Amino acid sequence: MPFHPTLPRLAAALQLAWPLLCAPALAAPFAYVPNEKSGTVSVIDTASDSVVGEIAAGQRPRGIAIDTASGALFITDATASALLMIDTAERRVLRQAPLGASPEGVSLSPNRKLVAAAVEESNSVTLKDAVSGAHIADIKVEGHNPEHAVFSPDGRELYVSAEDAEQIDIIDVARQRQVASVAVGRRPRGIGFLPDGSRAYVACELSDTVYAIDVASRKVVATIAAGKSANGITVHPSGKRVYVSNGRDATVMVIDTASNKVVNTIAVGKRPWNMALTPDGNKLYVANGRSNSVSVIDTRTGCVTAEITVGELPWGVVIR
Repeated sequence: MPFHPTLPRLAAALQLAWPLLCAPALAAPFAYVPNEKSGTVSVIDTASDSVVGEIAAGQRPRGIAIDTASGALFITDATASALLMIDTAERRVLRQAPLGASPEGVSLSPNRKLVAAAVEESNSVTLKDAVSGAHIADIKVEGHNPEHAVFSPDGRELYVSAEDAEQIDIIDVARQRQVASVAVGRRPRGIGFLPDGSRAYVACELSDTVYAIDVASRKVVATIAAGKSANGITVHPSGKRVYVSNGRDATVMVIDTASNKVVNTIAVGKRPWNMALTPDGNKLYVANGRSNSVSVIDTRTGCVTAEITVGELPWGVVIR
């Protein structure tokens, strides 16, 4: 989206680094929820667990990532085949960059320099410069209809899941090409890394299973039975717990990473999808695609403490 013509400072801002465009947030933390059918992002104050704002976000916002330092939001618009860049202080789209057809999951590199977007129809991952929005590369992957492209904690690799696949494709970021794949179950979706980067956890929707991958050896070291239609994955900042959402069961399961066993199952809304934790790890926010809501879980007690109404077909959550 071009910069608004009535705001003269924005013309000059085109030459500035993206992080400088975002003023500090008014309070923290906020949760941001893209609503795929509403074309909006709901803004939730995590102190009160209430919606405090809404951001117009193209036609079909799906994948979402946030620069926790600057507050910049990166969102894929599937209809516009574009990456939207949103200033969370001003709560509006500042610009957009073109992507291929039907982009979905998006992630920001740990050094905040690169944005990766999974592009379904071209079976590829697109890299953009997070500062300028400039195109860097389109990287083909073996899996068809890629959904998530997630940076490893060191930023050297991207793990890519695809709806029509039984593997995770691994991209070498510096070489800008796929260098390996790891066999997992049917229709891999959510991916999450332990904070130390030693393992990745992958939810496979049609296998109802979570696979733990040893990053160094690129081998599966554990298979964990999940609920029906396992899809979203989020890792606790401590690395001790992994959370997986089960779409058809309307639950979130808690996996202990020491034993790789499920230690709790929590009922949430209909078709839970992608999730995010507050920075302290004490609250988990779960986007419920068919309930048009976000469930809030106290991770210390395993209890749902709030159910927040958002827009239609919420896709996921990020928190800053």
